[in-house]
Amino acid sequence: MPPLYSHSRLSCFENCPKQFHYRYVLKLPAESESIEAFLGKRVHEVLERLQQFADRGLVPSLAKVVSRFRVNWEERYDPSRVRIVRQENDDKFYLDIGERCLDRFYRQHYPFDADETLGLEQHVRFDLDAERGYRLRGIIDRLVRARDGAIEIHDYKTSQRIPSQKRLDADRQLALYQLAVAREYPERPFRLVWHYLVFGATRVSTRSAEQLERLRSDVMDLIGRIEREEEYPARPSPLCGWCEYGERCPASGRTRAASPAPPPSQPAQRSLL
Repeated sequence: MPPLYSHSRLSCFENCPKQFHYRYVLKLPAESESIEAFLGKRVHEVLERLQQFADRGLVPSLAKVVSRFRVNWEERYDPSRVRIVRQENDDKFYLDIGERCLDRFYRQHYPFDADETLGLEQHVRFDLDAERGYRLRGIIDRLVRARDGAIEIHDYKTSQRIPSQKRLDADRQLALYQLAVAREYPERPFRLVWHYLVFGATRVSTRSAEQLERLRSDVMDLIGRIEREEEYPARPSPLCGWCEYGERCPASGRTRAASPAPPPSQPAQRSLL
């Protein structure tokens, strides 16, 4: 069965083929998770729950939303596994960021009836090139029908910077999701919508048919490069500090020291396996 590609899988290869090799070829379990990834997951799950209730006309109070976030955080936070790269910050710093994200989103969008939810955390799969077996998958945070009839693909971001409009207009992830769902909504205009929750900011972009076709071609070329790769070289960068395989990768600077040799009076024990 050909592999299912995703935006994350493609980006992983572009950022560092070695990380791609560990994660997708060798399928090694992650040794840790960054606090930023942990924060994003906790915020996403609470926003999904909030929208589920709102779509049923049962909008919870802001206090309940924040309380649910805190409970989920405390239940899932494991300091031995969640890695904080920026040592000047502690876990409470990130907990506070999450609460501010939810507070701003709630106040801006209450009572959450400006549009129609078509899907939450919606899994999508589609053939990019059926002949070559290039298949993609993804998860749309929220699929929406706006009041003007346009279909919107919404994505929630907890990052602490907002990309330029030029970068958003070239963003691959949400455009791939548009390719995935466009057949379900023919003749409908699409909008790609990002919520930068830390800032309470929204950004919007659209794609032409020509841009989508060029995207399809570019991604097929990238998948071809991935499938021809044999060496998977490491590509050291500032991102190494956030890599879940940093303790294993010789290029990251975080590899574990070799086990110390036994004292001279005690010969090393041989494994019987």
